[in-house]
Amino acid sequence: MQIVLAPMEGVVDHLMRDMLTRVGGFDLCVTEFVRVVDQRLPSKVFYRLCPELHENGYTPSGTPVRVQLLGQHPQWLAENAERAVSLGSHGVDLNFGCPAKTVNKSKGGAVLLKEPEVLYRIAKAVREAVPAEQPVTAKMRLGFEDKSLALENAHALASAGVSSIAIHARTKTEGYRPPAYWDWIAKIKQHVDVPLVANGEIWRAEDARRCQQQSDCEDIMLGRGALAMPNLAQVIRGHQQPMPWDAVKALLVDYSGYEIYGDKGRYYPNRIKQWFGYLRLQYPQAETLFMHIRRLQHADEIVAALSEVGPSNHALNPTAAE
Repeated sequence: MQIVLAPMEGVVDHLMRDMLTRVGGFDLCVTEFVRVVDQRLPSKVFYRLCPELHENGYTPSGTPVRVQLLGQHPQWLAENAERAVSLGSHGVDLNFGCPAKTVNKSKGGAVLLKEPEVLYRIAKAVREAVPAEQPVTAKMRLGFEDKSLALENAHALASAGVSSIAIHARTKTEGYRPPAYWDWIAKIKQHVDVPLVANGEIWRAEDARRCQQQSDCEDIMLGRGALAMPNLAQVIRGHQQPMPWDAVKALLVDYSGYEIYGDKGRYYPNRIKQWFGYLRLQYPQAETLFMHIRRLQHADEIVAALSEVGPSNHALNPTAAE
């Protein structure tokens, strides 16, 4: 089983990738998307979104990172894919799943699922530009407004030579509303000969098992579930029990340290509140603490509210599985 940390725009940046891969259980991270329009982007753009490139494309804990590209023009995407790999990205991922209206209006992300031939041209151009030993992967949804082109889109990507396809088991219109239609991934698997990665509505180990059974996929991708339970990947693997709340609080303090002494201190108050939005889905205690910190504007105030648990070493070594 391979477990991939999903790309989540505006949420899973390099600091969050570092934190979650230190907790462990992930085999690969995919970055927030690099928006490609009509030029070969300078290296600094890739380094900004993926600082791990300075370390041969690995997080500090040694998890490989793959740059994701989003755009509509095959040749520009191909040229930027070549650059990403030359800078140290472990392959390239193509975004055909982003549901954001602003992205879709400019013909990026999920809206391209209306045009299987465009998916094919993009994937083929990128595959030809990237060295054969480097994977070219894609992430897609089941469709834009409906699922009528799900099989055709997956077949287009497979025919173009992608190494694997991660499938978020909902359409753009369905957004993130439950349920995820994992059985559709199994249908797609019957028609393509590349590995598939199942994604969507995996919040607990039981969800992962049901997803694997219904999708007929061994490999899974975790997004919101990993933010709601930081050691979800380890729990799914059977290595740990769900992280206790005190350890989660300590992890939040660790995250504050990265932000304050790293390069994004001014973003910490908003980012930590954003994270609480996910934690409240798994930890009732998060709701009470969030009500306490929601009006705080300074990082040191928030850290003071979180630091009652003392040293944070145990946050990265939660209770082992019995």
